Amino acid sequence: MRALGSGARRWSVTAGASIAVLAAAVMLPGVATADEPTAEAVAAADWLAGEIDDAGGMPGMVGTDWGLTIDALIALEATGAAPDVAQRITDGLKLHVRDYNSYDAWGQPGQRVAGATAKLLYAAVITDSDPAAFGEYDLRQETIDLIAGPEAGLEDGRVKDLVAAPSVDNSNTFGQSLAVLGLSRSGGVPQNAVDFLIDQQCSGGGFRLYPYAFGGSVVTGDCDEQGDAAVLDPDSTAMAVQALFTAAALDDVDGAEAAARKGADWLKSIQNGDGSFGGSGPTAAANTNSTGLAGQALAAAGYQVEADSAADWVRKHQLVADTAGAASAELGAIAYNGDSLTEARTNGIAQFQRDQWRRATPQAVLAVAQVSMGRSGSSRPLPIPVAVTTERPHRPRHRPRRPAAHRPR
Repeated sequence: MRALGSGARRWSVTAGASIAVLAAAVMLPGVATADEPTAEAVAAADWLAGEIDDAGGMPGMVGTDWGLTIDALIALEATGAAPDVAQRITDGLKLHVRDYNSYDAWGQPGQRVAGATAKLLYAAVITDSDPAAFGEYDLRQETIDLIAGPEAGLEDGRVKDLVAAPSVDNSNTFGQSLAVLGLSRSGGVPQNAVDFLIDQQCSGGGFRLYPYAFGGSVVTGDCDEQGDAAVLDPDSTAMAVQALFTAAALDDVDGAEAAARKGADWLKSIQNGDGSFGGSGPTAAANTNSTGLAGQALAAAGYQVEADSAADWVRKHQLVADTAGAASAELGAIAYNGDSLTEARTNGIAQFQRDQWRRATPQAVLAVAQVSMGRSGSSRPLPIPVAVTTERPHRPRHRPRRPAAHRPR
């Protein structure tokens, strides 16, 4: 495990240009500043900003959905749009940490949700907040405390839920990736946390969502040990690719860059001919959520042709003035798929459909903004990678072999 004390490489997320110069030495070369976000990306972020309530939260199906709120914040930081709303969200999150990453409000104190804790840490990093004093909480330490040690056997390095009943541990590759991102960008990430993330990658390059077979709960070691039961998940792969590129650049973690490149190659190989991606299980059909994350990862890998193709497909699902029809009051919002877009143009966005649009737009816009999870926020420590492809071969779309469980975000 990489030490986290005085001997570790310590990185400040406010060091700006100095970090960009240092990172360039260990990652793909590139220019130090990003292009201005496109009008489409800003329009999507502005629509999201308009959905945030006065307390800084995004309404969910029941009350405020703080996970969805952070998704919106990530979109705002990736585009630089509505900084006043981003600050309102940040202020709101600081007051509601335990409402999101614990069961305190349900009378079960002391338990922690790993994915939510990691997501809060990442939110602190991209808003230039102090991860060690986010409101009343040290999110960096809380995340580190959830990393299992060698005594956990095959779970060594897993960022685990701290729950009364271990059988309900829902920590997954999505949360593991957010933990690696947040820890890398706030001072350093332990090697075993990165190793566990790499273990979720099958030899073909894709990552599984959970560290065990669908419907099970027993960790099986590396992904290939699952055999045909392994479900390769494009969304999780996109997140893992970005986390591993970040760990390679900021902490020089063993194996991270090679695994990231392999994951990006897998994403490139399964991209549909029209530029789109689907997820796994019930989200396997082409959708803007999966395309947004995959497009963002492809851009992070320097696969610009493929990233642009993903962005173009997402743009075709955005409400714009000329074609919004009955949804003309919702300009900038991005539909989950073609059916949702057609319905909105015909009848507008009904209140019961609004939640889907609030969930699709934050991740979809990431393909358009093309700012990686390692660079998002006002301080962007990673360089922009140079393009490493000139054309995208058309390959048949990979289909997951088993349905994946619903992914908690």
